Amino acid sequence: MDFLKKHYEKVLLGVMLAGLIGGLVFMLLYINSDQQAMAEKGSNLTNPKVKPLTNLDMTILDGTINRAQEPFLLDLENSNRLFNPLEWQKSLDGQGLILKTLRTGPQVVVVTNISPLYTLVWLDSVMTNNGLGVSYVIKTQRQAAAVKSKRMVSSQYVSVGDKPNSDFTLVSVKGPAENPEDIELKLAENNQMVHISKTHTNRETVAFAADFRYDPERYAVHGCRAGDKLRFGGGQYTVDEVNQNELILEDQSNHKKTSLPFAP
Repeated sequence: MDFLKKHYEKVLLGVMLAGLIGGLVFMLLYINSDQQAMAEKGSNLTNPKVKPLTNLDMTILDGTINRAQEPFLLDLENSNRLFNPLEWQKSLDGQGLILKTLRTGPQVVVVTNISPLYTLVWLDSVMTNNGLGVSYVIKTQRQAAAVKSKRMVSSQYVSVGDKPNSDFTLVSVKGPAENPEDIELKLAENNQMVHISKTHTNRETVAFAADFRYDPERYAVHGCRAGDKLRFGGGQYTVDEVNQNELILEDQSNHKKTSLPFAP
């Protein structure tokens, strides 16, 4: 007891120093532990441990893209009544009215036949003029001529050495003059060389003509050609083209073209 009374200040100071040293040691351990914890948290933030993503289901998006690549066609001419209301029109014979439904207009024209139009050149006969030489009766026909009068058969009397006429030039005759094996001609319209004989007619397809019918008005056309003007179904049309597979009509009011295939 006397020792404590004499030295309690030293004892108290020793206890305080021991506590201070213990606190410093604890702080060092705590700081080290805190630094390790912070390092682990920082590592997790910069390199997070996540599960790899699974493959995305792109079925819906792929389907949307595929549909967008295919054009969506709207029939605003035949399948609706907003822009094309029904109307009545007078029949071709003028005896009554018919309902102008979807089954009217150039789209219901039925092509019944398409035939070729030829340019024909042939030797019709040989004329012997008693010492005046031999003449050849050569006939031509231009079935595709724009003017009807020029579609008729025309005849030309020609001899070797004659000047060119409006249809052709006689170039040469092979074989006996009275019974030629081959006659060579040069056509005036295109300078084409053709060969004819008694057994051979030169025939060249130059255009086509079409026959069709329009059932709503019991209207039929035979032999229409490119450029012909037609009137049916309350409209006026021009034959834009005729080929071996189709007839193309052009509406004169809006220049819309309708292709009509020929299915024999």
